[in-house]
Amino acid sequence: RQMLFKAEMSARKCWRIPAILTILQQTWILAMEIPPDVRQPPMIIKESPQDHIVDPVDPIIVECEATGNPPPVFTWTRNGVYLNVARDPQVSMRWRSGTLEIFFWGRPDDYEGVYQCTATNEFGSALSSYISLRVSSKPARTWLKEYLEPVSVVVGLPLILPCNPPVGPPKPDTYWLNSTMVSIRQDRRVSKAENGDLYFSSIVAEDAFTNYVCVARFPFTNTIQQKPPLILQVLTGLSHTAPKFLKPKGTTSTTIAMLGEELILECFAAGVPTPSIKWTKDWEEMSMTGKKLENFNKTLRIKNISLDDGGDYICSASNRMGSLDHVITVRVKSVPFWAEKPESLVLSRDDSGSIVCRADGIPRPQMQWLVNGEPISDAPKSPGRQVSGDTLMFRAVVPDSAAVFQCNASNQYGYIMANAFLAVMGKISNQRVYRSKGGLGTLEGSRHMILPNGTLEIRNTKLQDQGSYVCVASNVIGRDEKEVQLEVKEPIKIVRAPHNTVVIRGSLAHFDCKIKFDPTLDVTVTWLKDKKFLILGRRMTKDEDSLSIADVYRRDEGAYTCRVKSELEEVTASAKLTVMGTSTYTVSTHVYNRPDPPSDLEISDPSERSVRLTWIPGLSNHSPIKDYWLLPSSWKNLSSYPGSLNSVILQLTPFVEYRFRVIAVNGIGPSKPSWPSEYYQTGGAVPDAIPRNIQGMGSGVFRNNMEISWEPLEYREWNGPKLGYMVWWRRRDSREEWKNYTTYWWCSYIIYDTDTFTPYEIKVQAVNFFGYGPESPIVLGYSGEDRPVAAPSDLSVSDIESTKLTVHWDPVARADIMGDIKEYKVYYWRESSRLPWHIVSRRIKTKSFKANGPRLSGTLTGLVPYSNYRMYIVPQMNNFLLSEEESRQGRSQGVIEHIGRRTNSDDSLMEYGEGEEIEFNEDGSFIGEYTGVSKRTIDTSPYHDSSEPTSPVAIYSFA
Repeated sequence: RQMLFKAEMSARKCWRIPAILTILQQTWILAMEIPPDVRQPPMIIKESPQDHIVDPVDPIIVECEATGNPPPVFTWTRNGVYLNVARDPQVSMRWRSGTLEIFFWGRPDDYEGVYQCTATNEFGSALSSYISLRVSSKPARTWLKEYLEPVSVVVGLPLILPCNPPVGPPKPDTYWLNSTMVSIRQDRRVSKAENGDLYFSSIVAEDAFTNYVCVARFPFTNTIQQKPPLILQVLTGLSHTAPKFLKPKGTTSTTIAMLGEELILECFAAGVPTPSIKWTKDWEEMSMTGKKLENFNKTLRIKNISLDDGGDYICSASNRMGSLDHVITVRVKSVPFWAEKPESLVLSRDDSGSIVCRADGIPRPQMQWLVNGEPISDAPKSPGRQVSGDTLMFRAVVPDSAAVFQCNASNQYGYIMANAFLAVMGKISNQRVYRSKGGLGTLEGSRHMILPNGTLEIRNTKLQDQGSYVCVASNVIGRDEKEVQLEVKEPIKIVRAPHNTVVIRGSLAHFDCKIKFDPTLDVTVTWLKDKKFLILGRRMTKDEDSLSIADVYRRDEGAYTCRVKSELEEVTASAKLTVMGTSTYTVSTHVYNRPDPPSDLEISDPSERSVRLTWIPGLSNHSPIKDYWLLPSSWKNLSSYPGSLNSVILQLTPFVEYRFRVIAVNGIGPSKPSWPSEYYQTGGAVPDAIPRNIQGMGSGVFRNNMEISWEPLEYREWNGPKLGYMVWWRRRDSREEWKNYTTYWWCSYIIYDTDTFTPYEIKVQAVNFFGYGPESPIVLGYSGEDRPVAAPSDLSVSDIESTKLTVHWDPVARADIMGDIKEYKVYYWRESSRLPWHIVSRRIKTKSFKANGPRLSGTLTGLVPYSNYRMYIVPQMNNFLLSEEESRQGRSQGVIEHIGRRTNSDDSLMEYGEGEEIEFNEDGSFIGEYTGVSKRTIDTSPYHDSSEPTSPVAIYSFA
C-alpha cells in the first residue's frame, strides 16, 4: 500500500484517503501564485483573438492586458514595425493598460495589419499572440454593376448559375430569390452549394417561368446586396441521361479537414431522372454519429472532426440509367494544440527546476523558445539555463535568472504561443511537517518524505498512520500552519475474480467474485452486463460470492462485470461469456477467434524523442479489439493502447534505431504480430543519465594518489555518439577551484601528488557529441592510505578461564592512523605445554575485532588448558594491506606473562584466574595460579624463564 498525502498551505480540509491509493511520486518544484504586491515578471492575461474582424465603428478596440510588479510598460508592433502610439493622433492607449483605441476617421483600411503587444518591466517581457486586424469595410460588399445576358439551355441538360458574392470579411450568407423577392424552391433537382452557386441536375421547361437573383447578406451590419436578375431560355432537348458529377469533377478528389473544426463535403450530380445521392465511408455503411446529411443528401456536414473521421467518403449517384461513384479522400490535419502548456515557475535562490512545453499537431509542429520576446539562441547566455527539446531547465538560479519565456509551436496550418515566467524568491528558511497525534514531533523514518513543495508522502501506509498532521511553514517574515486529518482504510480486494467462460447453449454459466474489504466500510456488490445493470430473476441468481446463469442462450452472451463499491473507492472485474450452439445450429453461429494482425505500419512526424506510428486494423473476428500492444526492435512489449486507436505518438530514447510491430488483442487473445515497420533512427540529444557508483580511493600500493571510478552508462543511455565522462574534484573544506578532466575511453581517472588520506569532493557527468548531461551528486572520496605511525597501547587481559580470555587495548590515535582502520587482528600461538616433555604445534592463529569505541576488547576462545601462549595485535587498514614483516613491525610492544602452579586435580579443566583486571609489572608481566575446581587470587611472584619444560608458566606476548 502506498499513498500520497498532501498538506496544502492554502486550505483546511478533512480528507478520507483510501490506503489502496497508489500514486507514483513526482518531484515538484516549489511553485505558487505570487501575490500582486510582490515584485514579479509581467504576464499577458487578456488579448484580442488572432483573427480580429471589427465593424468600421469608432473606436476600433485591440485588447492587451497584463499583470506584473512593477506595472509593465506596453508597446505595439504593426506588421513587424514599431507602432509609435504617441505620434499618431488617431491611436491612443488606455491608462495602465495596453489596449489600443483606433479612431480611423473614415479610413479604416489604413489600420489593417498584424499587431503584437509587448508588456515589459525590469524582470522581462511578455508577448501577445499575433492579432490580425481586419475591418469589415463597405466597399467590398457591392457587386459590379452589369447586365446579365439571358442563358439558353436545353431541357435535360445540367446548369450551374454562379453567384460570386463580394468578399468579406466576414463571409456573407447567400440566398437565391426571384425579382419579387420570393425564394427559389429547392429540391433533389435544384439546390444551392456552400459557395452560393445554384445547381440544376437537369433543366425542365418550368425553369423558364421565373428569373433568378443571388442575394448576399453580411451579418456584421445586416447589409444586403443583390446581383442583377438572370433569365433562363429553355429549349426542347434530351429525355433520359445517366448520372454525371457536376461537383466535384471526375471520380476522385482529396480534401483537407482540420481537427476539431467543421467539414462540409458536397456532391452534385446531373442526370435525368434526377439522381439519388447516397454516402458511404471506406465502402461500408457510415455511422452518422457527429454527422448530418443536408441539402437533399447532397451535403455531408461533419461538425467536429476527429482522427477517426479520416478516410475515403464515397458519394454514389444513381438513377434508372446507371450509377456513378466519386471517392473523396479526407486527410485530417491539425493546427498545433497544447499537450502540456508551459506554466510559470517560482523558485528559491540556488534551487533548480524546469518549464515544460509540449504541443502536438498534424503534421507535428516545430517548437521554438524565446526569452523576453527574443529567440533564446540569440539572447544573452544565462548560467544554469539549458534547452533540451521541449524542456527548459534551470540549475542554481539567482535573481538575474528571472525572465519571461515564450514557447511557440507552429506548422503549416497555424501556430500557438504561451508565456511563462521564472521568478526567483527568497528561501523559506524552515519548513516542517509535524504529527500531532500523541504529541507534536517532527516526522522521521524511511516511510515519510517531505517533497520540495511541502507535500508529505507516506509510503506503505499503515492503520497506525491515522491521525492529525500539521504543516508548519516559516521564514523571516512570519509563520503559518495548517492541520489536516488522515483516516486509513483497508483496500477492497477481489480475491477470486470471474474468468472468461465458453458454455454450450442450455447449460449453466457461473462467474466468481469473492471479495475482502474493511469491515468498517459499507460495501455493495452489483453485476453488470455490457456496462448495463443486470436484472436478476429466475435464471440469473446472485449469492455472496458468485453469479449463476441457468439455461443460457445466445442473448446471454456479453461482458459480465462484478462491481464492488464503497464510499471511498470502486473496484471491478470483468469476464466474457460466449455461448456455443449445438451441432444442429453450428452453421448459423459466429466463429469467435483471435483478431487478424494489423497491417501497413507507417512512421511519421519524426523527432529526437518521439515518432508517430499509424497502422490499419485487421479483422476483429466477431470479438471487438480491446487493446493494441506495441513492440520495439527487441520484440518485448513496449506499451499498450486502447483498441479504438490506430495512430499513436511513441516516446523514444534518442540515438537509438527502432523497428516496431503491433499486436491486436480481443476477448479471445492476442493476434499474431504484424509485419515489422521500416527502421527508424531517433536523433541525438545530450545525456539524461548520471554515472552510478562513483568512488574515490587510493590506487594500488601508492599513497599519494586517488583513483576516481564509476559504472559506465548503458548504450541506450548514451543519447548520441562520442560518449565521454567529465570528472570534477577538489579538496573538501578548501577554497580551491574545481578541477576537471574529460575521458572518452575509461571509466576511471587517477589523480597524482595528493596528500595521504585526504578527503576530496568528487562528481562525474556524462558528455557526448551534443553536449553535457546532468552532474552527479557530490561524493566524498579519500586519497591513498599509509601504515599507522604508532601501535595500539595500554594492553591488558581479564576474564581468564581454562579455554578463553579477554584482551583489552587502546586504539591507535586518529592523528597516527594515516587511513581508515578496518579492524584489529590478534595473532596468537601455543608456545609450549606446562606438562613436562610435551611437544606442541606452534601454528599461528588469528582473530579479528571491529575497530570502534575509545577502549577496545575481544575474546579469544578455543585455548588449550595448561599451556603457554604468545600473542601480538596489529591494526588492519581498509585499503592498505600490511605484509607479515610489516605486521610484526607495527605490533604493540611489551610482554605479558602469567605464572601459576599445578594443583592435585590433573584430570580437571584448568581456568586462568578469577577474571578481574590483571596488574602488570614494569616489564609487562603478570602472575597467577591455576585451580582445579575453585578460582584463586592472582599471585604477584615474577616469572624468569619461560622455556623450561616443567615450568608451570603461561606466557602471553601482545603486540
